[in-house]
Amino acid sequence: MNDTRRTAIITGASRGIGHATARLFADRGWRILTSSRDDVPAECLRDPAWTRHIVADLAEPGSLERFVAEANATIGDAPLHALINNAGWSPKTPFKERLGVLNGDLDAWRQVFELNFFAPLRLARGFASALHRGKGAIVNVTSIAGHAIHPFAGSAYSTSKAALSGLTREMAAELAQLGIRVNAVAPGEIETAMLSPETEVLLPRIPLNRLGQPEEVAKTVYYLASEESAYVTGTEVFITGGQHLL
Repeated sequence: MNDTRRTAIITGASRGIGHATARLFADRGWRILTSSRDDVPAECLRDPAWTRHIVADLAEPGSLERFVAEANATIGDAPLHALINNAGWSPKTPFKERLGVLNGDLDAWRQVFELNFFAPLRLARGFASALHRGKGAIVNVTSIAGHAIHPFAGSAYSTSKAALSGLTREMAAELAQLGIRVNAVAPGEIETAMLSPETEVLLPRIPLNRLGQPEEVAKTVYYLASEESAYVTGTEVFITGGQHLL
């Protein structure tokens, strides 16, 4: 990695918001390293900007450690300019019941927190030196569900995203001494595979009266990772079409 292009690591990159984000960074000339539990489309891997994709289950600490080691080996002594913590999981029931405090399996809660909360923490630690070299930025993907009761997102998911919002502030304060900025985006109802089919009933609660698109989230992630937001840290941007106002 000896040219002057900027480098980003993006998790959960095989589909949805993560894939749209990876494509946008690649289109804007960044070198990208990605991770997900699945492979990405073959046409993406043929893109010379898509430096490497590492299949890993970031909810498993051992798999996460291997990913960090392989990614750091790829980066070498070069700087890292952005870490996008996008990978997340929201468990569902086959009969469309919301998983709450009383009916959610506690083992599932632990898995949700491993991926949605502990993975961003472990990745920030694992790539802190490379980010310090690049005076880089971390962008955590939280959720509107972390700030209010959501009719479809379960309690484990919502609580983990609220915890990630708090972690974003803590990271921002602590990592500033390393020259690393830390921010978050909180998407609302974005049209991805994670979206519940019943989500359309929420349209009257969205002032812009439509679902969001993954590319719209990706553009905000890019802004927070780029030098255009060089004096922005410790903030969380709502990408909800105004839904969080109601």
